Amino acid sequence: MKLLTFKRGIHPPDGKHFTENKPIETLLPKGDLVFPMSQHIGAPCEPIVKKGDKVLVGQKIGEAKAFVSSPIYSSVSGIVKDVTPMLHPNGSKVLSVIIENDGLYEEHESLGPKGDYKNLSKEQIVEIIKEAGIVGMGGAGFPTHIKLSPPPEKNIDTIIINGAECEPYLTSDHRIMLEETDKVIEGLKIILQLFPQAKGYIGVENNKMDAVKALKEALEGVSNIEVKVLQTKYPQGAEKQLIYAITGREVPSGGLPADVGCIVQNIDTAVAIQRAVVKGRPLMRRIVTVTGGAIKDPKNFKVRLGTSYRELIEAAGGFVSEPVKVISGGPMMGIALSSLDVPVIKGTSAILCLSKEEAGLPEERNCIRCGKCVSVCPMNLLPLQLNQYAINYDMEKFELSHGMDCIECGSCSFTCPAKRHLVQSIRTAKKTILNNRRKNA
Repeated sequence: MKLLTFKRGIHPPDGKHFTENKPIETLLPKGDLVFPMSQHIGAPCEPIVKKGDKVLVGQKIGEAKAFVSSPIYSSVSGIVKDVTPMLHPNGSKVLSVIIENDGLYEEHESLGPKGDYKNLSKEQIVEIIKEAGIVGMGGAGFPTHIKLSPPPEKNIDTIIINGAECEPYLTSDHRIMLEETDKVIEGLKIILQLFPQAKGYIGVENNKMDAVKALKEALEGVSNIEVKVLQTKYPQGAEKQLIYAITGREVPSGGLPADVGCIVQNIDTAVAIQRAVVKGRPLMRRIVTVTGGAIKDPKNFKVRLGTSYRELIEAAGGFVSEPVKVISGGPMMGIALSSLDVPVIKGTSAILCLSKEEAGLPEERNCIRCGKCVSVCPMNLLPLQLNQYAINYDMEKFELSHGMDCIECGSCSFTCPAKRHLVQSIRTAKKTILNNRRKNA
């Protein structure tokens, strides 16, 4: 069987042995829950509750006022303790709603099925997804309803569900494919109803053959959905790389998947769509992998949004040794945390606690011009050159060299023998350019 893949890339140690065979455990929160009003790409929500208000499970607490935004719902019942800036997993302080959990989990009257989705119009389905607050749960957090509403001139003929989960250590999507197989497939069927001429694909790396088997068995007799087995390689799960691997199409520089007739959604996003459209439940929960050499008992948890990272770590037995670094997400694209007192948000996929043996930032040395960073870059860029432009603050040349096309996968930094901080400098330059564009808009 020929394995599908993309050009270049790397093979970092995957670290998935910690949790790949650990079934998902439901964890109920103990303390207060914190709901940042920014859990997505785009404009933050506006709080629509105030201190002292009684709230219920599934009650909207943050209203999306802009086109690119997504509403936020309470995952517990209780009393609003405060509406104030709180620490976000990205390190910034964000206006947040703090809810004192009463432990009763009383549900809001609006929860419940909206009818058979096969009888709903495209507009009705997209509106349900929009109102449910669903965003891309692979990390970027782009509002899903916008992805599912491409311009009419875009001929969408391919829907891809991203089951690659190429980031080392992460196993939440793997476990969902095994334990919620039917929900993943039904979520894809709902998307395909929006694009009746399209074919659906679920891309899964060949280090998850049990998931491939489960999906294929569940899809027996379904003609418009196919499971594609991918070569285990990083960053296989990046949108453009996944599209190339499955279809052979290349998304142009500065372009979007819709430009080549594709829409890509994450595994957990597909499940969130199923829950919203079939069961009438907004996005209120996440599957989170808590793992790493510093964790006593690594696990996969089903948790309610707003739950503290500290509670998840305690539920996994706490630290067996003092972690050198705690990361929100995976080791390649995750964000290092300065505090454990941050909440699970829509984009939280993992809490990675690295031991001394697993982590360490070697001293940066001079570039030896070996070209290894170029040979692994999945976007066919020149990382060493972009690094130089970033250091010299030459943003004009950085943009002319397609620096904004960098997907920040970290392959260049991983492979660099001189341990240059390539992706770090490129990421900083991209942020600078985007900030300058906003100021000049």
